[in-house]
Amino acid sequence: MDIIQDQWEKTSEYIFGPELWVITGKGFLKILLILLISYAIVKLAKKGVNQFFRRRRRGPFSIPRRREDTLVKLVVNTLTYIVYFSAFIMILEVFGLKIGPLLAGAGVAGLAIGFGAQNLVRDVITGFFIIFEDQFSVGDYVKTSGVEGFVEEIGLRTSKIKSWTGELNIIPNGSITQVTNYSIHNSIAVVDVRIAYEGDIDRAEKIIAELLDEMPEKYEDLIATPELLGVQALGTSEVIMRVIAETYPMQHWMIGRMLRKEIKTRLDERGIEIPFPRIVMYSRHDQEKDQKVEV
Repeated sequence: MDIIQDQWEKTSEYIFGPELWVITGKGFLKILLILLISYAIVKLAKKGVNQFFRRRRRGPFSIPRRREDTLVKLVVNTLTYIVYFSAFIMILEVFGLKIGPLLAGAGVAGLAIGFGAQNLVRDVITGFFIIFEDQFSVGDYVKTSGVEGFVEEIGLRTSKIKSWTGELNIIPNGSITQVTNYSIHNSIAVVDVRIAYEGDIDRAEKIIAELLDEMPEKYEDLIATPELLGVQALGTSEVIMRVIAETYPMQHWMIGRMLRKEIKTRLDERGIEIPFPRIVMYSRHDQEKDQKVEV
């Protein structure tokens, strides 16, 4: 009993004594200081990266804005990971853990995990080549892996694509095998105009051509005067004529809507009919009756 009582007294004295609380207080302050310094470093790093790329815009070796946004986010994310990982290691040292053996064990464990994490390695390698080859950048409108939308962020492991309806799609880079980028080159708006068979096709073509000559003055997103290709197809109840217009990237949808509106309004003003669906009924009984009458 005396041994247990002595041990209890020593433990109580250690727990409630000033030495433990001084050590705990120092450790808490060190951890708080490490976190504050890490946060400050990340903030300064973000500011420094933004200033660096801002100066590059005025230099002789400037890079496109879309690629600049991609590199800024990538560099900032990488620096953030490095700073907070270093802070985590320093916090472990505050708790008295030996980092050397821990890192050595982590290296061996990482090697073992690496053999089973081939998808992760593939994601990182693919992400590196996406950025290095500038396949697409932040702000581009792309279609890949069954997803279509604007690129919000490109990382070494995943890419974030936001659909026009608001959904944010996070795609592993390793699954990106084919990309359609709509934001690099000029776009083409394609508009099909339907004219009734009873209408005057030559007159309709002349009216549309006159209207197209006026379009560049009304819409700045047009690169050149839209072109009337002519009769594209013969439908069941209409003649289909095709109009194309070259626009700046991603403006073909808006220009296509405006062209349809302008063409419809002009044709209505000039009395050119846009056909409605029609059905011709054929009665075999009536035909046989007519034939008998004729005989």
